[in-house]
Amino acid sequence: MRICVFLSAADLDDRYTGPAREFAELLGKGGHTLVWGGSDTGLMKVVADGVQEAGGRLCGVSVDFLAAKARAGADEMVVARDLAERKRLLLQKSDAVVIMVGGTGTLDEATEILELKKHGHTDKPVVLLNTAGFYDGLKEQFRRMEDEGFLPRPLTELVFFAQEPVGALAYLEAVASAATAAGQGVA
Repeated sequence: MRICVFLSAADLDDRYTGPAREFAELLGKGGHTLVWGGSDTGLMKVVADGVQEAGGRLCGVSVDFLAAKARAGADEMVVARDLAERKRLLLQKSDAVVIMVGGTGTLDEATEILELKKHGHTDKPVVLLNTAGFYDGLKEQFRRMEDEGFLPRPLTELVFFAQEPVGALAYLEAVASAATAAGQGVA
């Protein structure tokens, strides 16, 4: 699978880097391709290193104003004109999405993919990896949106919440396996 990961490019402590590294190693050992923002800094670098060291492939999508921070040695690197094109390319090049810890850029990317799913413009599986309870408040907000009628589809159809990296990848592999068995593929 080509798995898009939305995450921070900030340098973070081990509470976040440890699980990110674990997910990256699982992704690489599984023979998957990481599709990510292309940065070679912070948590993005941790994940790219882990995937590459475990034998996975790297497909980066950077943006003009961050191109100087793009990772050299990625299997594929595209530089988008702006953030809107970057998000479009990240989604276009992936079969599934995992949302890891991040700031406003990650939140923007996360809400866009969920909005696309809500309106039926994509059926890609989406996992929110809730490392160290980082997204507890967002999960509560999503549940409130569902309970009060703001979501036209059940929350469980939009996003799968995983507490651990192994659960996130297991969910994606199960969805891909079910789609393949049904003759549909993942996308």
